[in-house]
Amino acid sequence: MPDYKTGTREEWQAARDQLAKLEAEHAKLGQKVTEQRRQLPWVPVENEYLFDTEDGKRTLAELFEGRSQLLAYNIMFGPDYELGACPGCSNLGDELGATRVHLNHRDVTLICFSRAPIDRRIAYKGRMGWQFPTSRPIRRSFRSTSGSPSRPSRRRRFPTSGG
Repeated sequence: MPDYKTGTREEWQAARDQLAKLEAEHAKLGQKVTEQRRQLPWVPVENEYLFDTEDGKRTLAELFEGRSQLLAYNIMFGPDYELGACPGCSNLGDELGATRVHLNHRDVTLICFSRAPIDRRIAYKGRMGWQFPTSRPIRRSFRSTSGSPSRPSRRRRFPTSGG
């Protein structure tokens, strides 16, 4: 267990006041980052991307399901995740199902991407009780052109069974 400093109420209050100032700066910076993100220029999609889904091959446009926005999250399945996906991704996956209906009502389609084979994704999704769709880009070029670079040194082959 860490060795915590014990102090007086006054010392705690002074440290807490200093932390509150830092938290306010952090919140302001977060707002600035959000605004800059919203101001990023849109870029037309010029390539025809195909994805491996539970319903067969689909284009990027088809993943939108007629909505104007696509919210995509990458669920990581590493070769060393014998029981399924990354623990952090799995935790988030548990929460995504409940938000899906709200996103759909706001013209947003949720989909989770993964480089894992479809049989592994479907098995894990069923085990976890997830209802959101999953997909896998058929060609790696989507990852690099969509702002999701993948370092070659981190790419490893996935086992086809398990999950």
